[in-house]
Amino acid sequence: MIRRFLFATVLIVTMPAQADQNDPRLDTLFGHLQRTTSQSEATGYTDQIWRIWTQHGDPELNEQMTIGQAAMSMNRLVTALGVFSTIINADPGFAEGWNKRATVYYLMGKVPESLEDVEHTLALEPRHFGALSGRGLLYIETGDYSLAIQAFEEALAVNPFLPSLERRINQLKSIIGESEI
Repeated sequence: MIRRFLFATVLIVTMPAQADQNDPRLDTLFGHLQRTTSQSEATGYTDQIWRIWTQHGDPELNEQMTIGQAAMSMNRLVTALGVFSTIINADPGFAEGWNKRATVYYLMGKVPESLEDVEHTLALEPRHFGALSGRGLLYIETGDYSLAIQAFEEALAVNPFLPSLERRINQLKSIIGESEI
């Protein structure tokens, strides 16, 4: 009896924790991100959020995520697209699979496909500031600067430590203002 209890305890402790957009640690991290005034603390929180988002409870999918990210960083976009599609097919509820594939589509210039995957990402994780920011970039590609500004503002509401988005918003507002003259 004691041996079975110890085995079960060891098994539970050594099993990899499920980490994805449903991880309960995210609420705390997003709360800290909203309250901090320190850029370095914010960077720490966002790094932890990204680590959680990219982890899956299935070690095979974690390995596929690593392979896909490496392919994407080496500009092997067709390979990355296939890997992230495999991840999505294996677990359509894993937001980061959709987000990574959206990024690959964007890099391939496939705006409608990218936007569709961004929407899947945000349906699963509405706080995904990477996807919100990506949505803004996609709207710039389509020439819809008002929607781009809205997407960037949504990203900033979730993560106020994205200074490049403030600059983009100001640039877009300037462009819109000039076109209305």
